[in-house]
Amino acid sequence: MPPTHEVTNQVPPLAGHDLAEHPVLLEGLHEQGAGWAEPELHELGLLGGTEQAQEWGRVVNSHPPVLRTHDRYGHRVDEVEFHPYWHELMTVAVRNGVHAAPWRQDRPGAHVARAAKMIVWGQVEAGHICPISMTYAAVPALRHNAELAARYEPLLTSPEYDFGLREPSTKRGLIAGMSMTEKQGGSDVRANTTRAAPAGDGTYSITGHKWFTSAPMSDVFLTLAQAPGGLSCFLLPRVLPDGTRNRLHIQRLKDKLGNRSNASAELEYDGAVGWLVGEEGRGVPTIIEMVNNTRLDCVLGSAAGMQAGLRQAVHHAQHRSAFGAKLIDQPLMTNVLADLAVESEAATAVAMRLAGASDRGEHEFRRLALAVTKYWVCKRAPAHAAEALECLGGNGYVEESGMPLLYREAPLPSIWEGSGNVAALDTLRAMARQPGSVAAFFAEIEEAAGADPRLDRAVSLVRKELSDLDGIEYRARRLVERMAMVLQGAVLVRHGHPAVADAFCASRLGEDWGVAFGTLPTGVDTAAIIARAGVPR
Repeated sequence: MPPTHEVTNQVPPLAGHDLAEHPVLLEGLHEQGAGWAEPELHELGLLGGTEQAQEWGRVVNSHPPVLRTHDRYGHRVDEVEFHPYWHELMTVAVRNGVHAAPWRQDRPGAHVARAAKMIVWGQVEAGHICPISMTYAAVPALRHNAELAARYEPLLTSPEYDFGLREPSTKRGLIAGMSMTEKQGGSDVRANTTRAAPAGDGTYSITGHKWFTSAPMSDVFLTLAQAPGGLSCFLLPRVLPDGTRNRLHIQRLKDKLGNRSNASAELEYDGAVGWLVGEEGRGVPTIIEMVNNTRLDCVLGSAAGMQAGLRQAVHHAQHRSAFGAKLIDQPLMTNVLADLAVESEAATAVAMRLAGASDRGEHEFRRLALAVTKYWVCKRAPAHAAEALECLGGNGYVEESGMPLLYREAPLPSIWEGSGNVAALDTLRAMARQPGSVAAFFAEIEEAAGADPRLDRAVSLVRKELSDLDGIEYRARRLVERMAMVLQGAVLVRHGHPAVADAFCASRLGEDWGVAFGTLPTGVDTAAIIARAGVPR
């Protein structure tokens, strides 16, 4: 090989490490009452850091699912074929309880433990987390029908992944999907036109078209349809109790920007059989239980993406030299990396706090804080991914680095379960309909009162903005952004590392912060912040 092809100053692969070895994640685990789960979290993290797990994630996105609508004889089969590595990822997630363990574990901190595992395993591959998340979220919604819950909940919470199109009661474990969105409505589900007609035997005949149904290979679906009593929620299995296929036809798979390992489909209900969940006309309040849990998973997914991007950026800077020095030792790069780390820590810390609220039944606080956080953390993820990618320079723009995959995935949590405007308006709705949620939100923030004058000033500003209702819908994004940042600031000031809390308040809540990452003011301890990124040297 000619000397011109000698390879030098290239960064070694980042493998053989523990994805759970991240201080902010472990601190949140203990602070929120799930320290008992640390050993199993490390076990999952060590698997996630292997070359094998990384290969699973790479391959399933290079070989996305394929739809087979008919068999060779012309019979409808409506099957989605996945690469075998998809099933490996799903098996690990289900075996570790990432799908539904809190509903079968009667111990404090179960939702926190599951949230931490979501952040760890979600860094390996994001697409398969969609059906995992929907299975988690389906259980409390299904409990609105005690008979259905008794039949399906033990299988939905089972630690066994059992792929295949069979009658649900014959399987060792089930995966659930959610099928709500229609062409004419999007997030406005009250505009749905799918119809549900009582069949006279306790079931309904459901006819209509769903524009987005992720994970159409799931065993059961929760869906919305217009019944005689109004918009209602229904459970539809893919295979009926008598072993025949339900009339759910997959029209096509979506060709998406990212999340390509996960099948998302247009689904046709052609007189499909469904069972009512909850009361007729109460479909939105019923399904909202599912949405409120998948919204938390959107936050967890964004936090996972930030941790993955930060880890790659710091690892690159530790090994790459430019202009006579390692990137990690150059002041401007340390500003960028520390800024990315602060954003990642703030996202993870508030996500774990929200999971803790799930465990402790802090419903009013969780209702408002989740809407606020879903808006802001998910909105920050694409910018974070772009900056982390840029830290790798041209190498980060190449697929082999894994950064383009991370970048394509980053916008999705902000769109899923209500895009930015929906999340911002939902915040206003929560404050108007549940005034107690406002008191609970500020009670949480007041726990940090007096600890940092920058936080105190920011809280006063938010209170002032909330007191002015004139044009509040027009100002909703800015208001919710500020609410999210004071919540993150309060969590970090109370429970975070002092250097991270100081940098957050000096930048996000101060006056000396630019628009781009890498604009932290002078005086923050960038070395201490970067040292917490969870990257082995």
